[in-house]
Amino acid sequence: MEIREATPADWPRIYRFWSAIVNAGETYAYPEGLTAAEAEPLWMERPPGHTVVAVDGGEVLGSAKMGPNRPGRGAHIATASFMVDPAYAGRGVGRALGEYMIGWAGRHDYHAIQFNAVVETNVSAVQLWQSLGFRILGTVPEAFDHPTNGLVGLHVMYRKI
Repeated sequence: MEIREATPADWPRIYRFWSAIVNAGETYAYPEGLTAAEAEPLWMERPPGHTVVAVDGGEVLGSAKMGPNRPGRGAHIATASFMVDPAYAGRGVGRALGEYMIGWAGRHDYHAIQFNAVVETNVSAVQLWQSLGFRILGTVPEAFDHPTNGLVGLHVMYRKI
C-alpha cells in the first residue's frame, strides 16, 4: 500500500466511498446527499492542509485530510479526518493513514493533534486512535444524531507530537 498526495483525478474514486459513508449517517456530520462538486471542497484540502490517498494496485482504498485545527494562534495544533472504503475495512488502511498523518504533523512542526468529533459509537475508530496514542479529553453528550442509536456523544481526542 502506498500513501500519496491526492490529485483532482482521485476525487471521483474518493467521492464514491465518501458519499456512501456520509449518506450512511453513522460517523460524519457532513450534510447527506451532496453532489461530487459540492463535497469536493469539504474534503480536498488546500495549503496549508493536505489530502492523501492510500492506494494499492491502482485502487484507492481510503483517504485522509489534515491541516491546522484552527487558524492563527490555534494553527500549532493539527487535525485530520479519515475515510476508508468499506470494501477495504479491516485491512490496516485506517492505521496506515493515521500513522502517515502523525508523521506529517511532526514533519510540519505541529505541537499536537486534536480530533474534534469522533462519534462515540464508532468503536473501531476510537480503538484505533487510542492504539496510536490519542486519548479522549472529553465527550460532548448528544452532539451527533446517529440514524439507529439516536443522540450519541462526540469525543474530542488528543495526541501530543
